[in-house]
Parts: sequence; C-alpha cells; structure tokens
Amino acid sequence: MADSKHKFFSFKFVWHLSMSIVSLVLLLSYLAPFIHPETLSLLAFFGLGYLYILLLSVIALIVTIIKKSRWKYVLGSLLLIGINLHFRTIAWGGNTELTDENSLKVMSYNVRLFDRYNPNVNEAQSTKNEILKYIETNQPELVCFQEFYHQDNPTSFKTKDTLLKIFNTKQYHERYQHKTNGRQNFGVFILSVYPIIEKGDIVFDQPLKSNNYCIYSDIVVKKDTFRIYNVHLQSIHLQRDDYALFDEEDPSHGDQSSNIFKLFNKIRLAYPIRAKQAEEVAAHIKKSPYPVIVCGDFNDSPMSYSYNQFNSILTDAFRNCSFGLGATYAGKIPAGRIDYIFHDRSLNSTNFKIQEDPLSDHRAISCTIFKPLK
Repeated sequence: MADSKHKFFSFKFVWHLSMSIVSLVLLLSYLAPFIHPETLSLLAFFGLGYLYILLLSVIALIVTIIKKSRWKYVLGSLLLIGINLHFRTIAWGGNTELTDENSLKVMSYNVRLFDRYNPNVNEAQSTKNEILKYIETNQPELVCFQEFYHQDNPTSFKTKDTLLKIFNTKQYHERYQHKTNGRQNFGVFILSVYPIIEKGDIVFDQPLKSNNYCIYSDIVVKKDTFRIYNVHLQSIHLQRDDYALFDEEDPSHGDQSSNIFKLFNKIRLAYPIRAKQAEEVAAHIKKSPYPVIVCGDFNDSPMSYSYNQFNSILTDAFRNCSFGLGATYAGKIPAGRIDYIFHDRSLNSTNFKIQEDPLSDHRAISCTIFKPLK
C-alpha cells in the first residue's frame, strides 16, 4: 500500500514538473525576440528552438486534454497568448493580387561563393553556371547577393561581368574584402536593371573578423525611387567538425561533447554581434528618404532579436504573401528560415518563391513588390 502511494506521488510530481518545464520553456521562447542577446544570451537559444518547443507544447496540450488535467488551461492560454508569434514562423498570408504595373521583381541569394572552393574544379564550374542560369531563367529586375565571389581578369570566374552581360545593365553596387593576390573578391553585390542614383555602405564592427556587410542603393523604377538594402549579418563560421554533428554518415572528428560545446559557443558569440548589426541597419532605415526594400541573409530565425528589429518597422514579404514554414537554409544544420525580403509598409508584395532545388547552402528567395493603388 505504501509503495503504490509512493509511486502515485512520484508520478504526480514528475507530471507537474514536466508541465511546468514545458510552460516555462514556451514562455522563454516568446521573450527571445524582445530581449537583447547581450543581456541574456541563453534566451536566444529558446528562440532558435521555437518550432520544436511549439510542437512539444501542442503535444503536451493534447495529452492534458485527454487526461482532463487542469494544465490544459495553462498551456491553452500560453499558446493563445503567443498566437501572433506563431505566425512569424508559419506564414498564412496567401497571395496578393498585383494592383500596379509599377512593380519590381526582387531576388535575394546567398550563393556561397558560387561553390568556388569545391576541390572538384569541374563541379565548381558546373554549380556556378547552374546558379547563373537559374537567375537568368527567373528574370529578376533586382538581385541582392550575399557571399558573392568575383575574380578579376584573366579568369574563368568572372561572375560579375557575366551577370552584367546577362542582364544587359551597368547598374550595380559592390563591397568586397580584397585578398592579398588582388584578384579574388568576396562580399555583397546588388545588381539592378534600373538606374542606381546613390550608393552607400553601413560598416559593421568585425569582432570575429568575419566578412559581413550591409550596402544600400537608391534605384529609380519608372516614376518611383526605392532604397534597397543588401544585408549579411554575422555568420557563425561553421567548420567540418560542426557539420559532422549533424551528419550520420560522417562520424565527428574528435570528442563529441567538445565539438558540441564549441558549436554552442560559436552560436552564443554571434547572437549579440548580429543584434547590434541589426540595430544599426534598422536605425539607418528609419532615416531613409524613400520607401525601403531589405534583402539578405540574417543568419537568424524569425524568433530572434535581429529579425524583430526589421519586423517591427517593415513587412516580411514571406508572411505577407506565402504559406508554410519557408525554410531557406539548405545546409546540414536545421536552421529553417534565415533569408528574408522585407519591404516598406506603404508597399505590398506578391508571388513569393523559394528555390526548390538548392545550388548553394541557401535557397534563393524572390517576390514582386509594388505600390498599391490608393
């Protein structure tokens, strides 16, 4: 009798503890977009794992309903409180009807240097050509590239020259880190079929010595002028051992626990840097004399502080005119949606597309942005 009573109380304790932990973790994930990672860096990880936390919470709610537990009221209330946050990750926007001919087809693409450092030279050339063909086939009028790579003459990797020829334009804006040999260029690149009347850079501090930049261009589209931002926020700089943690066919080199700690530390260090960079760009956007379009690789989820800096002042085109989760990262780590197109709230968007067959570790994203009729 005493044993069965003890087991009952043990189960009851574990049950209440489990429901308390699920509720607390869900609450912490809600706070992640609003608290600077420098204040509490651990909180950012709850935002990163938000989708899994949400799924766990929904499962827990179903169990509490079946068991007729009072925890169903707690979990149900918490899930309702966060309903607006759920739709940051899961889009339900539909497709907006284009209402103005004065539109702009925009693409954002992290091309991972066009696969330049693939040890198989033929594969690298093939990937580069496929990327260029994909862009040409989709016929965007404006492309923002991150991790762009170009070699000066003489070379077979004249990506900039090839793109300018494909689009029959001389309108571009670039920012590179020039390597010591003087021919290799790494950075961000804006290509436009419309006139660029002004260019500028936002120079980030680089505490981790990375190659992350933000550039902007003012372009004239028929009778309207737009300011285009191409943003590449702080990268994590993953190495082979980091990827091995997510690769079942490639056992990790060295100690697993050590590699997990290193990966955790890389992610932790990058969060506050990205947050500061996002704040700098958002502050610059607020001073723009023209309607703004922001494209880029944020290296952060929709439940992050960095994303929130843009979402609080602009419209997320994916959420505005698409459905589903919209995962853009195609690498081994399950990072989800980290590439974005935002636009001024005076503008509208339609026909959001995510590349189906990735040619980089990021999928290209595109949409048409237009000025609604008044």
